[in-house]
Amino acid sequence: MMAASDTFALPPRRRAERLSVAVVSELVELIVTGQLTENELLPPEGPLSEHFGVSRTVIRESVKRLEEKGLVIVTQGRGTQVARSGSWNMLDPLVLSALIDNDESLGILDELTIVRGNLESAMAGAMAGRRTTEELTRIEHALQVMRDSQHESDSFRQADVVFHLTVMELSRNHLAENIAKRLYLRALESKRFHGLGYENAFQSTIDEHAAVVDAIARQDVDAAEQAMRHHILTSWQRRRFEPPREQPET
Repeated sequence: MMAASDTFALPPRRRAERLSVAVVSELVELIVTGQLTENELLPPEGPLSEHFGVSRTVIRESVKRLEEKGLVIVTQGRGTQVARSGSWNMLDPLVLSALIDNDESLGILDELTIVRGNLESAMAGAMAGRRTTEELTRIEHALQVMRDSQHESDSFRQADVVFHLTVMELSRNHLAENIAKRLYLRALESKRFHGLGYENAFQSTIDEHAAVVDAIARQDVDAAEQAMRHHILTSWQRRRFEPPREQPET
């Protein structure tokens, strides 16, 4: 196997006030984007230290942070090796951000939508199964705020977010809430996640949320799960744009 320093050329680095944070951030992006590939060895401490303009101590600390995120495996006598993607902590804020920000094919957002759909449908079903009168009033109010703000896109979008966060909270499934919230709120920061506008977007969104509320009101667990999953998956497909295709070589 060729040495990592012979097979990988580090790109020009970016300036940052907090160099230790920048080292970790840039290395995370290099790994997530595949510029440093699975099983590849990172350059030794010396070249990394020179490239980033920091001490070897900072490099060692940075590699430790990468190891904690599941991105690398440090082996005595062998060096630091990029781990397979299945080992990455994809809920880590830096890793998740790098995945979404560099998601040209929308594959990560497709996967995120499926995971989110499964989690939120389970939470909607849980809420339907044991909701109180007060909790039903809260979710009905969240839907009414959406209806009242449908002619103002920013307010409507915020009301939409509040609706989903309310269902998560009232499900009382704290683990699912924590995971789904991390995925959802980070995805909202991506322009790709918001995608394309489409005709009757406000009305179709309200109708789908109303189906969730109706099922919760009737305490129909299966219907609540199906309505939430249908909304999350189909709304993404409606606004998802096709990524640019690679042009054939001539």
